[in-house]
Amino acid sequence: MSVKTHLRKVGNSYGIILPKEVVHALKVKEGDALYITEAAEGAIRVSPAEPGFTEKMEVADDLMRRYRNALRELAR
Repeated sequence: MSVKTHLRKVGNSYGIILPKEVVHALKVKEGDALYITEAAEGAIRVSPAEPGFTEKMEVADDLMRRYRNALRELAR
């Protein structure tokens, strides 16, 4: 799915309006939490909140920080 949207100023922040097709595909409703994570090649990923997601991301961040050098070598 490829959908064009625009960045809008909302107070002192910026927001993205999600078309209803995207909201339907994400299976979310108003007020639900969404997570934005970095993906490959400068892309971002928008995901609905999943139980335990925050804890998993904290563990992943900790591992990536502790094993930064090893991961850099593996990436070569």
